[in-house]
Amino acid sequence: MADINKNVILSDLLTEHSELIPVVNRFGIKLGVGEKTIEKICQENELNPDFILAILNVYMDESYDPGKDLDKFDVSLIVDYLKRAVENYLQASVPNLEKHFTPFVAMNNGENEELKLLHKIFYQFKSELADHLQQGLDQPGDYPNELLHDLKNIIIRHISGNYNQNLAYAVIFSITALERELHIHNRLLEKVLRPKLRELDSGHIEHLSHTFSDDSKSPAGDRQLTNREIEVLKLIVQGWLNKEIAEKLNISLNTVLSHRKNIMAKTGIKTVSGLTFYSISNGLVSPGDEII
Repeated sequence: MADINKNVILSDLLTEHSELIPVVNRFGIKLGVGEKTIEKICQENELNPDFILAILNVYMDESYDPGKDLDKFDVSLIVDYLKRAVENYLQASVPNLEKHFTPFVAMNNGENEELKLLHKIFYQFKSELADHLQQGLDQPGDYPNELLHDLKNIIIRHISGNYNQNLAYAVIFSITALERELHIHNRLLEKVLRPKLRELDSGHIEHLSHTFSDDSKSPAGDRQLTNREIEVLKLIVQGWLNKEIAEKLNISLNTVLSHRKNIMAKTGIKTVSGLTFYSISNGLVSPGDEII
């Protein structure tokens, strides 16, 4: 899409892209904006229009790079935005997911063991996200999206027994929305927030190039685990380290890593918690053998 500029009518933008409402709210801009332009609203609220436009454009366009506009931003703007973003995730986005997730896993009077495991994975994600957010910009890397990814994948691919489909749909939609928010916020951190703070701390912007393989895409072909992969999987969920697995099965460390990669690709699951759920639900290990 075309760059968002100061002459854009904010209400038109929010009507077309309602996902931006919580973003502008972090600047103290509430609904009821009338027909005013972004520039006019910034003037009335004594906000820096360049910073807001950079945030909005990075949010909407993955290829957008603020470049030299970073020089216009005061560090206080960055700190304030980060604080508001953290508050929004912890007080709004995660509770919204939990609102749907809690009744979903609480149904059937706790008789569905798979739902109990999903409950553990969710609260592990919630705890890790809170810890990560509290680290602020000192915490490297992305937010712990892998547990969130596994929650959705498990429900779609592996859930069985009695459960409420409508609640399951609500959970999946909420997870997808939160995944998108965290993905975009990671992009904001890398393109706007962290570069500016690096510049202030060290006198120059340190450019880091990260190449990530898309492990979420399973290769074409058979998704059935081999006997050796099942052996490796059982040891993984019982808490064995890669080196210990290699010694136990008398194979090389590289072979263990290759098996782990294949297991994650075939199951669509990236975390030990998620693999534990998969193993128990498929009868590969018994409840009590696992480590979550």
